[in-house]
Amino acid sequence: MLYDMLLLRFGEITVKGRNRPRFEHVALKHVKALLRNYPRTEIRREFGRIYIVLNGEPAQAIIESLKNVFGLTSISPVKVAVSRLEDIVAAAVSFVEEASVKEGTTFKVHARRVWKAFPHSSQEMNHLVSKPILNACPQLKVDVHKPELELRVEIREQGTYLYSEVIPGPGGFPRGTNGKAMLLLSGGIDSPVAGWSAMRRGLEIECVHFHSYPFTSKKAEQKVIDLAAVLSKYAGEIKLHLVPFTDIQTSLAQTGQDNLIITLMRRAMLRIATQLAERSGALALVTGDSLGQVASQTLSSMNAIGRATDLPLLRPLVMSDKLDIIALAQQIGTYDLSILPYEDCCTLFVPKSPSTNPNLRILENVERSLTDLPQQIDRAVEETETILIRPGREIKRKSSAEEEVVQSKWF
Repeated sequence: MLYDMLLLRFGEITVKGRNRPRFEHVALKHVKALLRNYPRTEIRREFGRIYIVLNGEPAQAIIESLKNVFGLTSISPVKVAVSRLEDIVAAAVSFVEEASVKEGTTFKVHARRVWKAFPHSSQEMNHLVSKPILNACPQLKVDVHKPELELRVEIREQGTYLYSEVIPGPGGFPRGTNGKAMLLLSGGIDSPVAGWSAMRRGLEIECVHFHSYPFTSKKAEQKVIDLAAVLSKYAGEIKLHLVPFTDIQTSLAQTGQDNLIITLMRRAMLRIATQLAERSGALALVTGDSLGQVASQTLSSMNAIGRATDLPLLRPLVMSDKLDIIALAQQIGTYDLSILPYEDCCTLFVPKSPSTNPNLRILENVERSLTDLPQQIDRAVEETETILIRPGREIKRKSSAEEEVVQSKWF
């Protein structure tokens, strides 16, 4: 079916009072950015809605892009008719015929007269439209309670909109409307999902990843770049900070506190992420922690680790079941990358019996004994490389010594 328009609906942002114009402006800006590849489209704006006039552009391709716009609750492809009874009826019959409905399909017409000067009421239009449809498509059966096909007819002065599909959007708040946070991005399943969940709540995120090259391979690094590239589809662009962690990890491994090494590593990571966040203006850190999933994610461990930073620690998945996290990873497109068998630094030097109840006083004593640790943390921050990732474009990689351009293979 060839559609004339797309109807975009926005949910939570419409209840934000004085903030609503700002939120809608951000959502509109995101939509416009996605439509740059479709130059014939036009945008019309109404209260809580955006209409995209297609002018021959492909509806399905645009819908797939719009599914990544946070704040958008649903999308409907729309046919437009002149607001005269005979034109509306003809368009409605054609709409249903083109839908190729099967024998016994249940349907109803839900008319809504927005233009009050139109001579027939909404209730009258339900009957005036459904009767010709039943005559043209006798295989249909009326069911006003739970129809398989519900034809919605909105009668407006500028035209009548006909649609039946309501395609879910991601919901939440438009990108960046609730501030900025730093995501600790590993190569696993959880942290990309946590990042997506944070963005859905209106956070702009920058990602920080810790690598221990040459203990970890360049393939492990590329895996994380590709994960960030997937997240960039939802954000428009994402900065990824690659932190050299080899020296710090080696020093911690030499303390002899094997059962505490994971906790010590994560505390060092939080200190580095905090410095990067302060440089970038981020006001919180986001992690993929899920309560009780591993030794470092017991309540005691998370408490001891979290004491290493003064910034708020946001854990979107903290009460989530692993199967639910996997399902969401599959939905957003990160799962197949996350399960690639390339080790990151978190899988190195893993003890047989990591502590699930670390003592904060002992942790602090071990850290004080490592006199070079503060300098190593500062040096890791200074030697961090930053990559700017945009979907479908080249990835710009910057370090203190050079700038190179690499291509993301996923877009």
